[in-house]
Amino acid sequence: MATEYRDPIESKDKQPRTARGLKTKRKLLDAAALEFGEKGFHEASITGITQRAGTALGSFYTYFDSKDELFSALVKDMSMRVKSHAAGAMTEWQDAFQREKQALEAFMNFAREHKEIYRIIDESEFVDPQSYRLHYEETAKRIFERLQEGSAAGDFRDGLEEAHAWAIMGMNVFLGMRYGIWSEEKSAVDIADLANGILADGIAAKKGQG
Repeated sequence: MATEYRDPIESKDKQPRTARGLKTKRKLLDAAALEFGEKGFHEASITGITQRAGTALGSFYTYFDSKDELFSALVKDMSMRVKSHAAGAMTEWQDAFQREKQALEAFMNFAREHKEIYRIIDESEFVDPQSYRLHYEETAKRIFERLQEGSAAGDFRDGLEEAHAWAIMGMNVFLGMRYGIWSEEKSAVDIADLANGILADGIAAKKGQG
């Protein structure tokens, strides 16, 4: 059962009320991604973040009370950006398999453009366990919903369970790490094709093969 998420990060009075405020907060989040991604949570500093953002130190406390709160907000922000990036890529698909391919390709491209995401999400397991768990629970939930839709459409077999969604997510996460973060020796398209082949055909030898 998924843990109910309560946002401890930003109260209503911390939300930007102007376009300028939104822009400043975005700068802080983007700078924090670089700072945490490069130095890790413990070595990163609020001063380093504001210097990267090109904002005054006081601007930081307009939106966040501490480094911990900014880190939690960043994990949530990156999770939402992954979701939006994948959703934006899944616009023209003919069947459920193609949709999964588009989702993984989009994630691979996002990881390559934002290599800090793996360090930040992994570190959140210890810095902010609630956000860490929520990130993966919500991702698996979206995959499971797509599996159910694919089953209803006749593209996937019946009887798929939540565990199938977690298995697919695990495959995607480690493919992203190996071919998005550690190296880019294969294209995102090639990796998405490979993963799609596993979903469509499995790895069992066909009768008469071998």
